[in-house]
Amino acid sequence: RPGEPPLIKGWLPYLGMVLKLRKDPLSFMKTLQKQHGDTFTVLLGGKYITFILDPFQYQLVIKNHKQLSFRLFSNKLLEKAFSISQLQKNHDMNDELHLCYQFLQGKSLDILLESMMQNLKQVFESQLLKTTSWDTAQLYPFCSSIIFEITFTTIYGKVLVCDNKFISELRDDFLKFDDKFAYLVSNIPIELLGNVKSIRKKIIKCLSSENLAKMQGRSEVFQSRQDVLEKYYMHEDLEVGAHHLGFLWASVANTIPTMFWAMYYLLRHPEAMAAVRDEIDRLLQSTGQKKGSGFPIHLTREQLDSLICLESTIFEALRLSSYSTTIRFVEEDLTLSAETGDYCVRKGDLVAIFPPILHGDPEIFEAPEEFRYDRFIEDGKKKTTFFKRGKKLKCYLMPFGTGTSKCPGRFFALMEIKQLLVILLTYFDLEIIDDKPIGLNYNRLLFGIQYPDSDVLFRYKVKS
Repeated sequence: RPGEPPLIKGWLPYLGMVLKLRKDPLSFMKTLQKQHGDTFTVLLGGKYITFILDPFQYQLVIKNHKQLSFRLFSNKLLEKAFSISQLQKNHDMNDELHLCYQFLQGKSLDILLESMMQNLKQVFESQLLKTTSWDTAQLYPFCSSIIFEITFTTIYGKVLVCDNKFISELRDDFLKFDDKFAYLVSNIPIELLGNVKSIRKKIIKCLSSENLAKMQGRSEVFQSRQDVLEKYYMHEDLEVGAHHLGFLWASVANTIPTMFWAMYYLLRHPEAMAAVRDEIDRLLQSTGQKKGSGFPIHLTREQLDSLICLESTIFEALRLSSYSTTIRFVEEDLTLSAETGDYCVRKGDLVAIFPPILHGDPEIFEAPEEFRYDRFIEDGKKKTTFFKRGKKLKCYLMPFGTGTSKCPGRFFALMEIKQLLVILLTYFDLEIIDDKPIGLNYNRLLFGIQYPDSDVLFRYKVKS
């Protein structure tokens, strides 16, 4: 229609440009940007999505939250992926569950950190401190196993009997479920996705109120969510478990690949490894801590926050692997007024910000395809000023989304990865064995951190 952005439909009915986008998302979007400018609409799997690529126009999406709804989009997603249907009808429950996110910051985050440290000690003391000779592992299962166990026990608590079997079985089922996530949120009927429906049901039963009541050391954020859910559901209602699955997915599905990429780049770049190790050693010396047998090291949130070299390394890994797309549902026909002109969007369509274009922009990040561990450091401090067209950018790194949909667990996730890396780099010698380059697997296209397209072997042993 007149006034609408250019429309790219492709020749495939319904699917539109999905196959081209999945093959190489960044090149595909850059080609469309060259042809059509910074705003255009693409048909993808039956949905018309208007992409806004100019970072100075992001505010159009973030500010129009009355007509561009995150909640409508996310509630539909929760129903498809996790089988949560009540949220679409029940705004009060939605609001109350949202309030529980306060327990992921401030004082509550310190308590979570404390609990996480204890869980880390248990995992490493039992599994890894026996390894005085070299042990070889594949990097991805290594990261997923540790992150899953640490996150689950920190949030949901521990099962006292046969703990390991419970955790490893739940993790294996979870990873099978997550593998099909992108298909679950598309419009493909779940019956066509193999056994994912039965796996989802099994996990939901595992996370029922009855089972979780047996856990010891539950977190405030879990308990507050459980209290809200018990207000709106019967005790035996399985949808309570579906809510917990959704929260568990949000807690680990992006942290696992982030941990993988941070480890991978550190192992591949000895200068990064040396700089980060040096920074950790200096912090331990300045706080009078020595690494002895067991785990005497204890770092506060402020101390972890002061590790700017470590943080820059994690941010750089995120910049190279994050495809988190900010998506909004258009509730009514709307005109978006940009400096370059006005654009009409239709009710029922989607509007999206696609940050990989920003993260890969050579005007903002020099040689954007390269890993540079110190990219977010300037004069020995955190670097937060980046420019495009001579203007300072408000958003320059967006792995956690933006606006109302910004990930509420981002502080928890970053602390977890920092803590884990501090322990691994302090206590272990680590070496990569395969020298092959690893690329991104675009299976989870518009959702979060991309998984690697293959794996690498590495070896580790306790430092003598």
